[in-house]
Amino acid sequence: MRRSRCVAAAWSLALAGVLLAGLPRDLFAQQRDTVVREDSARVQSLQSVRVSVTRDDARSPFELPFALTSAPLSARPAQRRTGVGDLLLGVPGVQVQDRANPSQDPRIAVRGFGARSAFGVRGVRVLRDGVPLSLPDGQTPVDWLDLETIDRVDIVRGTAAALYGNAAGGVIDMRSRAPARAPFGMDARFWDGGGLRRANVTLSGRVDDHEGAWRDPQWLGAFTRTSGNGPRAWSRLDATSAFVRGLATVKGTTLEVQGTRYEAPRAENTGALTAAELAHDPRLPDSLNITKQSRKAARQTQVAFIADRPFGDDGRNGGVRGALFAGTRTLDNPLPFAIVAVDRAVLGGSLHGNWRTEATPWPLRMGVGIDAQRQVDDRYNYENCVDLAPTAPLSARCPARVERGAVRLDQQERAGSVGSYARAEMEAPHGLFVSAALRADVVRFRVHDRFITATNADDSGERTLRAASPMVGLTWRARPLWSLYANLSSAFETPTVTELTNQEDGAAGLNVTLDPQRTRTVELGTQGVFAGRVRLEAAVFQATVRDELVPFDVPNQVGRRAYRNAGRTSRRGAETSVRFAGSRFDVGGAYTWSRFRFDRYDVGTVSYAGKPIPGVPEHYWQSFATARMAGLWSVIELTAASRASATDAATVYASGYAVWNLRAGYDVPTSARGGLTRLRLSPTLGVDNLFDRHYAGSLVVNATRNRYFEPGLPRRVTVTMQVRWE
Repeated sequence: MRRSRCVAAAWSLALAGVLLAGLPRDLFAQQRDTVVREDSARVQSLQSVRVSVTRDDARSPFELPFALTSAPLSARPAQRRTGVGDLLLGVPGVQVQDRANPSQDPRIAVRGFGARSAFGVRGVRVLRDGVPLSLPDGQTPVDWLDLETIDRVDIVRGTAAALYGNAAGGVIDMRSRAPARAPFGMDARFWDGGGLRRANVTLSGRVDDHEGAWRDPQWLGAFTRTSGNGPRAWSRLDATSAFVRGLATVKGTTLEVQGTRYEAPRAENTGALTAAELAHDPRLPDSLNITKQSRKAARQTQVAFIADRPFGDDGRNGGVRGALFAGTRTLDNPLPFAIVAVDRAVLGGSLHGNWRTEATPWPLRMGVGIDAQRQVDDRYNYENCVDLAPTAPLSARCPARVERGAVRLDQQERAGSVGSYARAEMEAPHGLFVSAALRADVVRFRVHDRFITATNADDSGERTLRAASPMVGLTWRARPLWSLYANLSSAFETPTVTELTNQEDGAAGLNVTLDPQRTRTVELGTQGVFAGRVRLEAAVFQATVRDELVPFDVPNQVGRRAYRNAGRTSRRGAETSVRFAGSRFDVGGAYTWSRFRFDRYDVGTVSYAGKPIPGVPEHYWQSFATARMAGLWSVIELTAASRASATDAATVYASGYAVWNLRAGYDVPTSARGGLTRLRLSPTLGVDNLFDRHYAGSLVVNATRNRYFEPGLPRRVTVTMQVRWE
């Protein structure tokens, strides 16, 4: 049955290609690439866009053998932007699980990779303007990311380890908005709803070109403040962020500097619920989290320098790009089992280049690059003394009236990675592109144990993990705006530092039995734009994973997660999306079918072979519709999912759900008054979870105490005011 479904999907895709090939050529627009560009007042036809998420020079997605989606954000006005999920709605193969918990990042899963994450984003490489936000161990905290200044998101769905290395089950590259075209512009947005309030002010501008050494200088600065008690009990958030960006061209080289500062002195951890609690009231917290005052305080700073030098005036023959970045993060994280404190420093850089030559019988493109990152964490675990009586034998570890008790763990954790890749692409006749890539990576983990006593031995150690990741691909650009592709790729994913050091027995040091997971994927797909307004994407894939990393809660240690390897798993899936851009309407929908199974997985004497991989629904649908008329506009969004398993044994399931969001607004007309001719006001009223559905937006896989379910947002009414001026 499994094979027949996959074969049927492949035949359907091939049949669609044959039918489309028979369409007349004049049905296709003559642009080389496409994206929708629009604002809340009017819609323009599909315009040209190029993507560089595949580490090439800016290329048409119709020439590349990947499942690529470039998602502009203006099709759905007045998004909340409180989480990454707001930016990725309607992207096939991508599921964002909003945990409605300010202390926990959302889970981002691309073809199921990342669905197991307990902290941050796992299994998916996340970048901003090509600069990695992911750490060398593969984990990505995204709480500090300023979403108000993101304009577009480029996504590679599927393994891209041949280009990006560790944990590249998918790649998400967020592109910053361009500064205002005028010398000065302002964009301010204020919203209130569901117990939270946000204020954002973005200032930007540019100077006219001149004949000096510095040409076309541009700048942007944004300040965002978010505060409130949140939609659930014990979910207060206080966070402030600032983002700055400056660009200029110096003697043909574009130079850019970016800086981010984030401070969240309080983000409360509301926790997961039992099935009975979820059905009764999803606003309830985990009572133990309140008792133990579970929360986090985080502070992060990151600076990046980027230099981009094209070959020639238009860059069609390639170019060179380099980046350096550094950052720090401090975390104070009281949890029920301990208080975790981390001081982190990150340093990294990349250099890659590509060029195109026609000296060969067929045009040839080549690309090479190298990436290096280093992460140093000073980690401390303390006794959480809240609600513990200061009596023997606890009195020595928990003095009276203190929260942070005695030290339980003191160690320095280091993770470093170095990876280099080479890519070649041949442009054959009749619109064929044949490409191959190979990347070699070394990821090294070291732990220096500083908590050594008569009863606690030295648990210092190190592990070095290596991988080679090849990829081959074939693309047929049958029409200017329609192509078919196939690829065969491999990927690897190391455990993160947290996963390696969170051992089941609570010992310090590294888990020497936990291995990286390795994936082989074969994929077929097509994408095209028809009649200038309809964009279609479709893909089928099969992935085989060895040593899949599986999380579980440690018995009798509330809140502690450990990890183990499953022997072999298989992932079969199909993805499709369609989008129409009209003069008055935008309509889009995306469907994902995911049949993920354990093939070989034994825990003790129990076999889970044939069970579904938990955390991922088999059917997932997202759609939206936007209507505009005379300054008025409205957006309706739907997310629907089938049930999903919460345990390896498939004994507990979260029910399927369908959730609707609705927003409506008005672009107030303004008359010319001196310098305020470009003033625009846009009030908006929105309702999230329109029918107040009780559902689990995220799952804690293999949880203890039956707390598997993290509720989705309850019904929330939001009022927004946006002011723009140039």
